[in-house]
Amino acid sequence: MTLNNKTIAFIGAGNMAEALIRGLIKAGIFSPQRIIATDVRADRLDFFRQNFGVRVTDNNVTAVAEANIVVLAVKPQHVSAVLAGVRGKMSADKLIISIAAGVPTARIESELAPKNSGVDGKARVVRVMPNTPALAGAGASALAKGTHATEEDLGTAEAILGAVGITVRVEERFMDAVTALSGSGPAYVFYTTEAMIKAGVTAGLDEALAKKLAIQTVYGAAKLLVESGESPELLRRKVTSPGGTTEAALKVMSERKLMGIFAEAVKAAEKRSRELSES
Repeated sequence: MTLNNKTIAFIGAGNMAEALIRGLIKAGIFSPQRIIATDVRADRLDFFRQNFGVRVTDNNVTAVAEANIVVLAVKPQHVSAVLAGVRGKMSADKLIISIAAGVPTARIESELAPKNSGVDGKARVVRVMPNTPALAGAGASALAKGTHATEEDLGTAEAILGAVGITVRVEERFMDAVTALSGSGPAYVFYTTEAMIKAGVTAGLDEALAKKLAIQTVYGAAKLLVESGESPELLRRKVTSPGGTTEAALKVMSERKLMGIFAEAVKAAEKRSRELSES
């Protein structure tokens, strides 16, 4: 799919917008001249102009008016104000890709089509739940289309998010579960890595050494998972010799019901995501 003749505007120039813009330019999906970034922070706009050569502005209306695709990349609490400000320029021929966590497509559609607004109420919205590894080009993004978005719109969103990792399509009703698993998931890995480092220090290792070994182990294990194509269970069994050190460690984790702890944690995150989307 070619998007070279399209213009894309990022409303909000935060970390995820930075990751996407870097990925899009690197992949040749958009030229810098066809990318617009907006933000209220002058330093961020300077950063984007100097590092990526994209067009920048603090005027959302101007950016939306020129764009074919609008990426809503602001914090959830700012969505309503942003949509109110650009409503008059957000015609139905524009595709809206929202990476605002917990904001349903129905809400965006509704807020872009109030009574007497002149908008026909058919905003094409694709909701995306990305995660922070997108900053390293290794993200996982789940996409769900709104009422009026088309299969082509989903394909366009996949091409854009695919510049920074993998994409999957889901029904929007599963977005809370996705948020709990892959959206919050990097923090679970980071927390586990913290625990490994602290455990190494407790066992007598220097902290710098423990950190180096733990981080490389997590990286290497993830790389092996991806490149081998084998299941986590099978890889775990391969490294677990009967009566060996790994088995001793895993026995403790099993006795402490680590699997159950993860299940409860993801369930709690899903519940909170649902609460936030309903607020």
